[in-house]
Amino acid sequence: MRVAGGRASRFTYPFSVFRYPLPASRFPPFVTPHGAGIFPACQSTSLVHSPGNELLAVTPSTRADFLYDDIVDADLAKREHRRFVQVLERFCEVLHVRDLLTDVLEDSAVRDLIIRETLDVVPSEPLASELRALPPRGVVDLLVEGKEEEPGPLSRTLNEFSYSLPPLPNLFFTRDSAMAINQNMMIGSMRFHARWTEELIMKALFTSHPKLANKGILYDGSAERRSNHTLEGGDVHPLREDVLLIGFSERSSPAGIDGLATLVFEKTEVKNLIVVVMPQESTAIHLDMIFTHVDRELCAIYPPHFIGPYRLPILHWRKGESHMKEQPDLFAALKQCGMLMEPLLCGGTRRIVQDREQWASGCNFTALRPGVVTSYARNETTLRELEKAGFKMITASDFLSDETGILTHQRAAITFEGGELVRGGGGPHCMTCPITRDDPWK
Repeated sequence: MRVAGGRASRFTYPFSVFRYPLPASRFPPFVTPHGAGIFPACQSTSLVHSPGNELLAVTPSTRADFLYDDIVDADLAKREHRRFVQVLERFCEVLHVRDLLTDVLEDSAVRDLIIRETLDVVPSEPLASELRALPPRGVVDLLVEGKEEEPGPLSRTLNEFSYSLPPLPNLFFTRDSAMAINQNMMIGSMRFHARWTEELIMKALFTSHPKLANKGILYDGSAERRSNHTLEGGDVHPLREDVLLIGFSERSSPAGIDGLATLVFEKTEVKNLIVVVMPQESTAIHLDMIFTHVDRELCAIYPPHFIGPYRLPILHWRKGESHMKEQPDLFAALKQCGMLMEPLLCGGTRRIVQDREQWASGCNFTALRPGVVTSYARNETTLRELEKAGFKMITASDFLSDETGILTHQRAAITFEGGELVRGGGGPHCMTCPITRDDPWK
């Protein structure tokens, strides 16, 4: 956990650093087979990171340090993620962390700042010299994949290794370290040091890259030094322009949530803050592991936490009021905000299936548009619940080959294989950081 004084330096990135034109991406509309209807690609933008060799750093002996429950087949995870991105590209412009970071590091001011801030987290003069000597893409590779330390005599004898700059195997969960709230950006204040460099990368991107233009950094977790002031994007869910749902989880602290609440009430259109008081357990490290919004009036939930005698405490804080009020349940709190939400049960009605599929990111849908989601294919009972709710089941292969289309206003779930990606501890919702949306659930 963070301690006061751990990283003392403060830096401000210049907002506009480009002196050369960047190519505009083109995304043609998707036309359903047989001309049944046209669904144009959304004019929205999402930030992703395709996992790479940084996954190889996760071993049985290092997995806990890197916040993993298991080791991952890196090549298979890359293929699964590539298929996921191909689906995503049919609905929005997809931007990649490596590409954008390479762009911003072309500017010497940004480059110097991110190197200095990285060294604030991992002090090392030899590392500083190496980073300064590398071209922009080389700096990106080193920041993401890490740098093994030259072994000494004992390490060579014992065949041990260590890192002068730890890699970032969690970076492909881009929603955790950054989040858009009504066109303002939140930079995560990550609880564990293994992810602190991710904050610096996201701050550099959202303050310096023109493709990520926004109203400004609302909450800057990269500058947070106080103990127990943590906040991660997987716990922050904008449900409507005026309604923000937040999870008090093992990764996001009350102090961090209080800090964000003050800012959103003061600087955004948010008037209602609803807090889910979550158990401090590894099965639900973020709110999006037990709740995601899949259509305007439908949400996927892990039933034991929201329905029945073991449901979690729910607190409602209205703008202008000095204290929070406890609510009977999440749905009662949402009703007070004028949102009538129906639950979709992860794992159906049997507890044993609920537990298994929640662990496998069964609640972790990402909405490509209201009523169209993407999900891992493995959570079959949850997908059957979607089917009962009127969702058409489509495999990613069929969708991408145009064998199966989606009509305008039709509900659908596009499924893809994610047996390796899920070992990282997250799903499609975690792997997307939406920057802009055409229709933010209005």
